[in-house]
Amino acid sequence: MGWIPTAGNTGRTSDKTHGFRWRVHDNGGGGSSMHPLFVSFLLCSCFGVFYIFYLFSNPNLNYYNNSLGCQEDNEGSWGIGVFYGDSPFSLKPIEAMNIWDNKSAAWPVANPVLTCASLTDSGFPSSFVHGPFLYAQDDSLYMFFESKNPITMQGDIGVARSMDDGATWEQLGVALDKDLHLSRPYVFDYNGKIYMMPDGSVKGDVRLYRAIEFPLKWKLEKIILDRPLVDAFIIQHEQKYWLFGSYETRLTYDHLEIWYSNSPFGPWTPHKNTPVSGPRNGGPPFSYNGNVYRLAHDDQVRVFKVEVLTVNSYKEVEVDLGIENPTKGINAWNGARSHHLNVHRLKTGQWLAVADGDRTLYGDVTSRRVVGCGLILAAGSIIYILCWLLGFVKCSILITHNSKKKNGVFLVSERLKSRLRLSMNPNTYKGKFVLSSLVIISIVIMCVGFGYIYGGNGSEKPYPVNGRFSQFTLLAMTYDARIWNLKMYVKHYSRCASVREIVVVWNKGGPPDVNGFDSKVPVRIRVEEQNSLNNRFKPDPLIHTKAVLELDDDIMMSCDVLERGFKTWRENPQRLVGFYPRLVTGPPPLKYRPEKHARKHNGYNMILTGAAFVDHEVAFERYWGKEAEPGRKMVDEVFNCEDVLMNFLYANATRAGVSVEYVKPAWAVDTSKFSGVAISGNTQAHYRVRSKCLEKFTKLYGGLSDRKVEFRRRKDGWDL
Repeated sequence: MGWIPTAGNTGRTSDKTHGFRWRVHDNGGGGSSMHPLFVSFLLCSCFGVFYIFYLFSNPNLNYYNNSLGCQEDNEGSWGIGVFYGDSPFSLKPIEAMNIWDNKSAAWPVANPVLTCASLTDSGFPSSFVHGPFLYAQDDSLYMFFESKNPITMQGDIGVARSMDDGATWEQLGVALDKDLHLSRPYVFDYNGKIYMMPDGSVKGDVRLYRAIEFPLKWKLEKIILDRPLVDAFIIQHEQKYWLFGSYETRLTYDHLEIWYSNSPFGPWTPHKNTPVSGPRNGGPPFSYNGNVYRLAHDDQVRVFKVEVLTVNSYKEVEVDLGIENPTKGINAWNGARSHHLNVHRLKTGQWLAVADGDRTLYGDVTSRRVVGCGLILAAGSIIYILCWLLGFVKCSILITHNSKKKNGVFLVSERLKSRLRLSMNPNTYKGKFVLSSLVIISIVIMCVGFGYIYGGNGSEKPYPVNGRFSQFTLLAMTYDARIWNLKMYVKHYSRCASVREIVVVWNKGGPPDVNGFDSKVPVRIRVEEQNSLNNRFKPDPLIHTKAVLELDDDIMMSCDVLERGFKTWRENPQRLVGFYPRLVTGPPPLKYRPEKHARKHNGYNMILTGAAFVDHEVAFERYWGKEAEPGRKMVDEVFNCEDVLMNFLYANATRAGVSVEYVKPAWAVDTSKFSGVAISGNTQAHYRVRSKCLEKFTKLYGGLSDRKVEFRRRKDGWDL
């Protein structure tokens, strides 16, 4: 790296250069200026640090906001979900059954029903829950499962209890904690006693534990097999007990071993054909309609019908389990994989199943860190090379000026140096552009690198309320001139974790074919006879969620923003919760003003329902009630103000306190600006109409001036 000489340099340090302590002198002609490298390093580091703070300011990066449990590691972020069906082959997730839980603000309850936070919040730290097994006793259901302890980094056996057929679960604690990794607990009765056979293959054997005080105290009863079988389960079939398990060969578990005995305690005899080729167990076998079925897994649970099971022969054939695979990718709690399923028949005759699921893959954390560190190293290399080139260009200017010998090699070298000086000279426009571009590229690469390390795997997850999850219906109102908006809208929002269904209120023109949408959730087109903005709030008995997000089809924002709004609404379901605040202030005549007016006065009393969560039963009933009839007539007259009317109706129904809540979107794009089909295309005319609506609705339903809510009021920081 070149030394930058100063005028009159004789080996001494002038007053002008004395302050630059980072300058390295080399009288031999080679050296460099270190301060550009140092300044560039500081610049990029500042951007990197800022980006880290930005990442950590997003509460969704810590899924459950718990510093003790739910620690991210290479084994994933497993949770447990519940499924119901008329048979083991017609299972549907709990959210499809419309089971509501008012205590946890889950309307309906959505999977996963059990997470690491469920245990951690109950005082039993956990990084994930995995491998569930059901056991029924009287009117109670017990679920045993693996819980990874974030302190010991080993698997313990946890237990939860349900008194409502699996809809809600009470955490009872850790049932089995030994000095080894335990997983996939199999619990069964034998001779009036309860036994557990967990997977503890790291000890090289298969062990049975007996319940001393069910379900939390267990004692080692017997080692029944001196063989390290994984995912082992026992079933009784034709007067014998059969043990299925996998044995590791060449780092795989594709060899299934079958053993039989007259008792769960053994002695066990290997099957004549053992081992047989087949995937490892994915849950305990079950019987249905006189047939035995074995569950297995790779990245998803599979089921095999056992056609022959005798001491001399074994045959199984794969059949369709009937569970729909997740469609939302990493936004779904089980979008990446599922390894375990346990089915159980309830007293009602209905079938219940519990399954585990994960949205990441093994090694995800390590791979993200490797990629992130590689990108940061690449950004640092760009900075280093950039500073080296700057030093080379400055040094070469002096060398060229002082050189007298000009041979062929020198001329070629001179041409290269000349081109480099033209491109990298910071005193030219071209040089400034090239240097600025390289700096920006290095900063972007560094931020992307930090994102890989600290930003998670890219999934936009739902937020729990009281440890539970739920879903909402997305409703958009549109017509034929905006079909291109709608297709983009459906494709994007159908991937959001908590979206149950998308309802399109079709006001005008021929409706589109629902099969033409790229959607991961059902899309329903509701065709209206009259083109009216009032249709947005028309009662719809086919909506099965309590929450409806009224979202204009020309608004695009991230799924995480929607999930924040949904969480805020679940905490305040009696309010309008949305993303666009407005402030209505007196004295008359009232004027409708943009958001900057609300910001200037640090408060809002209105939320635009073009992007707002409502309790659809309450909101739609108010809007179509007799009291709102004059307001609806004005909405039809001016073809505007339906959202303004809804705000007045909410304020009128809330005699005291807050009626609206604001959630700030990280980003939002109004796609109507690109199409020219927005109702509010002429902003001034739009505002004048809305100002008239404010005056009219104030006379009909009372004012909003005393309903002001300040920004930055909530602890979550989402109302900035």
